[in-house]
Amino acid sequence: MSLLRRLLIITFIESFATILMERALYFYTGDVLGMDETTNLWLALILGVTYVVGALSSHKLCKFSNEKEVLWVCVLGQTLTHLALFIAPSRYLVMLSMGLVGLFNGIKWPIVESYISAGQLPRQAAKTVGSFNIAWSAAVPLSLFVAGPLITFWPPGIFLVATLVNVVTLWLMRPLQKHPIHLADDHPERLPPDTLGRYRSLLISSRWTLLCSYTLLFLMAPLLPGLFRKFGVTVMVATSLSALMDIMRVLSFLLLRHFHQWHGKVLPALLVVFAVPIGFVMVLFGNHLICLLLGELLFGLAAGVCYYGALYYAMVVSNASVDAGGNHEGLIGLGFSVGPAVGLGGKALAGPLGGATAGMAVGVAPVVLLCIPMGLRPLWGIRS
Repeated sequence: MSLLRRLLIITFIESFATILMERALYFYTGDVLGMDETTNLWLALILGVTYVVGALSSHKLCKFSNEKEVLWVCVLGQTLTHLALFIAPSRYLVMLSMGLVGLFNGIKWPIVESYISAGQLPRQAAKTVGSFNIAWSAAVPLSLFVAGPLITFWPPGIFLVATLVNVVTLWLMRPLQKHPIHLADDHPERLPPDTLGRYRSLLISSRWTLLCSYTLLFLMAPLLPGLFRKFGVTVMVATSLSALMDIMRVLSFLLLRHFHQWHGKVLPALLVVFAVPIGFVMVLFGNHLICLLLGELLFGLAAGVCYYGALYYAMVVSNASVDAGGNHEGLIGLGFSVGPAVGLGGKALAGPLGGATAGMAVGVAPVVLLCIPMGLRPLWGIRS
């Protein structure tokens, strides 16, 4: 088995396990443990804060030790956390586990991204990043499809499945080198300075939209069970319907991997700046199930484009360093944190403003009004 194929398998199965905790768990806590939306938002906030800490410390930990050892410790920590939840699930253990899962995942993913992209030429990096994106994103809807029946018929099973996945990852990691091998900075096929400057501007724009998308995604994730419940959708069906945005994200990754014409172009970055919040509004504030589902499709497409762009430009500009992946994942973790915080603020404002819809709209407005102009600003000086 080639190293890249091994890494892509690790990416797929670890993403599968991650989604059981980051997305499906909110259906478990609501249906099995009886937690309300506010408690789910607090769980999401714990996950986000610890994820940021992990992502921003990943590079320093690898300097202190090496990438393989740090990755091994993270996966082992996740294995033990998931096993503990399977043996003795409870409200308090779930809250503690969300913090540990956030920390381990924040450290883990920048290292995996560095292994995946290290030593790649710019054109190769686009395809490799595309393969990575397809691997992790394809696992998301599959994980949610599996979660519905498990939560319905055998709730602790979601933790046992995650545990077994982590054990397989530990076995697959055995041949990894201690450090990824990077492309030399003076390699003749590294991009010229003017192109790198253009890519940096597109990277900045993509990162602001990425922050917006993950903020809104992880505001939606704890609320989706309640939104589907409002329209009379059962948990078993709702977990699958919540994966529509993830299916659309996979499709966007497939298209972007196949067609390279978007590299360095302004238009894709420009469109997603607006498409992300529009899709979100359709999901959270739509008065019909069809509107919610269409919003998921638009949001998933736009989120896929900005994610792909942000990771590709980061890896090319920063030569696939763990630090580049750490900054990328740090933004994702910040979105994990800001989204639930916005949701909690919106709920607090619901009373004074006369309803949950008005409170949530006022709570989320500052994020959107900040991210849209900051996402547009780096694009002004680029010639299309």
